[in-house]
Amino acid sequence: MQWETVIGLEIHAQLATRSKIFSGSATTYGAPPNTQADAIDLGLPGVLPVLNAEAVRMAVCLGLAIQADIAPRCVFARKNYFYPDLPKGYQISQYEQPIVSNGRLEIEWDEGQRKTIGITRAHLEEDAGKSLHEDFHGLTGIDLNRAGTPLLEIVSEPDLRSAREAIAYMKQLHQLVRYLGISDGNMQEGSFRCDANVSVRPSGQTRFGTRTEIKNLNSFRFVEQAIDFEVERQISVLESGGSIIQETRLFDPARGETRSMRGKEEAHDYRYFPDPDLLPVVLDAAFIEAVRERLPELPDIRRQRFISEHGLSPADATQLTAQRAWADYYETVIQSLDARAAKLIANWMLGELAALLNRCDLEISASPISSEQLAGLLRRLQDGTLSGNLAKEVFEALSHSDDDADSIIEQRGLQQVSDTAAIEQALDAILAAHPEQVEQYRAGKTKVKGFFVGQVMKAFKGKANPQTINALLDRKLSP
Repeated sequence: MQWETVIGLEIHAQLATRSKIFSGSATTYGAPPNTQADAIDLGLPGVLPVLNAEAVRMAVCLGLAIQADIAPRCVFARKNYFYPDLPKGYQISQYEQPIVSNGRLEIEWDEGQRKTIGITRAHLEEDAGKSLHEDFHGLTGIDLNRAGTPLLEIVSEPDLRSAREAIAYMKQLHQLVRYLGISDGNMQEGSFRCDANVSVRPSGQTRFGTRTEIKNLNSFRFVEQAIDFEVERQISVLESGGSIIQETRLFDPARGETRSMRGKEEAHDYRYFPDPDLLPVVLDAAFIEAVRERLPELPDIRRQRFISEHGLSPADATQLTAQRAWADYYETVIQSLDARAAKLIANWMLGELAALLNRCDLEISASPISSEQLAGLLRRLQDGTLSGNLAKEVFEALSHSDDDADSIIEQRGLQQVSDTAAIEQALDAILAAHPEQVEQYRAGKTKVKGFFVGQVMKAFKGKANPQTINALLDRKLSP
């Protein structure tokens, strides 16, 4: 039997606010346990939550970017369940009236295929604390620093049909929240994590199969491995005559498999009801338009503009717009040069600069070479002051200095020699001293040309203009 996979993702993006969603506690990652949880986060008697307006703005920001409906009125609810890291005994979330609904996101996968994925809703909620098992022998520690941290839960339609599609969608959404500046997307710190709902059905059947939910996946690789394993597991169960149990499962990265965690809850199990301590959120048109005006140029639009406006290849444009900081850096450099430098800038950013940042384990926002320094270097490469090799030497010097390219060129005497008469005089002497190599070249051994170029470069300590050398060699070595 042929089977079709059906996948929907619930992605939790931690919002990049400085304080929590209903309290003034900090959201800094890595603080000592239980040092960033106040009376509101702990749900002590008599405390009242106060909504963080910045979290609302960020939710609207995402809604506009995915062409969704923004609710003029939305309500917070209490989601009731009992767990040690949930001190109130309930989580404040949104249920019947989310702030964002009916959105869409276009993805590209499998050699340029494009597909639009529906987004059912995106709602605001608070995070729970964290249970720690590794550091306590036979016990569990509770860290409530994360309790109350603002989350935006983004729920897709069941439109995904393979693990590869799911990864493409997840990566596109990860890029978007970082571009918008609403989440740092740090998956290792839990700022961007995913629950995957997976089911299979016979090909051609319209009714959905029984789904399982794989919880708390925090890397793209784990999402792909977990989905692929779960699909194979479900098909194996069904083809052997069994049935799928609706349940919550965990992924074990060490074994590469999912395992049962608990029966899957339905909405009624959580006994949702409107939170009596929080007023409805009312958003007027002026607020929404103010958020719209502050939206940055979105990555797909910027990518297409880099292709049409700067003449970049789709591959280069995709890499340069993958992160907003990279695209901003590129545009700052090209504004200092002319349009003819578009490809040159891309080559140096994706080559030398990317290699430098990888070696130093740095983001481009912390680049030791500023966009102004790189622009100055490339300007001298364009006007012939520097050869390619000399430019690399200046680039290395810039990575350890606050000076500009012109200062380093002057300090080190790195100007390229383009004096045709001087180069020709040196070349004539070299050709006269090596008649055997001249005859070899004229006999068809053209690789000997590199020998002559090297000799001239040696005479000028690597500073001779290679284009001038090659032009003179072509003329003098022709039969």
